[in-house]
Amino acid sequence: MNAKILLVDDETALIRSLQPVLTAQGYSVEAAGTAAEALKKAKDTVFDIILLDLGLPDADGKEIISKLLSFNPVSILILSARHQEAEKVAALDQGADDFVNKPFNIEELLARIRAAVRRLKNEAVKSLEFHSGQLSIDFRKRKVVLMDQEIKFSPKEFDLLEILARHAGQVVTHRQLLLAGWNDPNVDTQYLRSYMALIRQKLEYDSSQPEYLLTEPGVGYRLDIESEH
Repeated sequence: MNAKILLVDDETALIRSLQPVLTAQGYSVEAAGTAAEALKKAKDTVFDIILLDLGLPDADGKEIISKLLSFNPVSILILSARHQEAEKVAALDQGADDFVNKPFNIEELLARIRAAVRRLKNEAVKSLEFHSGQLSIDFRKRKVVLMDQEIKFSPKEFDLLEILARHAGQVVTHRQLLLAGWNDPNVDTQYLRSYMALIRQKLEYDSSQPEYLLTEPGVGYRLDIESEH
């Protein structure tokens, strides 16, 4: 899949350095320096991935996420120097798929983009299964296999694991997980932490050094698909 990327950032130096790197990876890249320009390009062209800075000169990046998504079902990856957890959560709840903090490691960004491309491929074929390394999940049969052994999950544990797997590689917020597990975003997050600990114990060889189920402090959790497990 030769993904088409829209890079939205008002830092000219970043665009000049990042655009050729992405092009060298085989992506088709266009750039926009303002929210208005980004909206125009997204309306006129079908992009697969949008790399979106929150600190644009004419608007807060969070304010245009829903508008960008209204044009096409694009995957939005936030690039932001704002490290406040509330900013990340708000962007994710608006419909963004993931975030990378500035300054970022280029390899980390490329890994997140590859994960987004894989998600797009899976959505295109409406996959009913998830596979990553030694981990396999059958959503219809609600069956989890790790290292050729079936692992038993309670119904709620599986509901939480399923939303993580269906968004594998990206952050799933506490709110999204509470809706998936309890259908109520106001449930005490302590219940969520308890269930995440149970899931981690079943997935990880060493739960103190998790490889699959990663915590994004103050934001949510991520089911990792980049590492070779």
